[in-house]
Amino acid sequence: MSTKVILLGILGLVVVLIIAAVVTFSGTYNSLVGLDQATQAQWAQVENVYQRRADLVPNLVATVKGAADFEKSTLTAVTEARAKVGQVTQGALQNATSDPAAMERFQQAQDGLSSALSRLMVVVEKYPDLKATQAFRDLQIQLEGTENRISVERMRFNDTARAFNTKRESFPTVMIAGFFGAKFNAKIYFKAQSGAEKAPEVKF
Repeated sequence: MSTKVILLGILGLVVVLIIAAVVTFSGTYNSLVGLDQATQAQWAQVENVYQRRADLVPNLVATVKGAADFEKSTLTAVTEARAKVGQVTQGALQNATSDPAAMERFQQAQDGLSSALSRLMVVVEKYPDLKATQAFRDLQIQLEGTENRISVERMRFNDTARAFNTKRESFPTVMIAGFFGAKFNAKIYFKAQSGAEKAPEVKF
């Protein structure tokens, strides 16, 4: 066998290996992009249902204010918690899906509003006239429905984040993801609110 044939064979093998590497690289990259976009889309759904809840709060507060001797401190706590949610939402969510500190700030603000709303509903139990009004009952139903949607969308986000993280941490994807730096950072999961293992005492 001549040297020329051997060199052509080696060159052909190198070309085949390069093509295989490019196909693997591009396929892996495109897969990561697709999973990343799915995670971002699901995060948008999470933000959407949290925003729905935040939008309900002013109406709820206005309705409850109608009760002449309702505890002002409870309403103040709800209003302040909603304001904190607004501050965090505006400034700290650009990389919340892959930045643990940003996700922590977001979740703390949302958990604070959840706690304030729970306290409000407990206090409302002392006001049967308020509970009996149609406006309050309608808002209560909307709030319950929104809380259920929040749970569902958080679960779906965690599922898409898990799919992304599983793909990202597999070999050789982990090497390719590392090549792009922060573009394909691992996604952060939602965690249960502190004390969520205890049965809630809120009465609706």
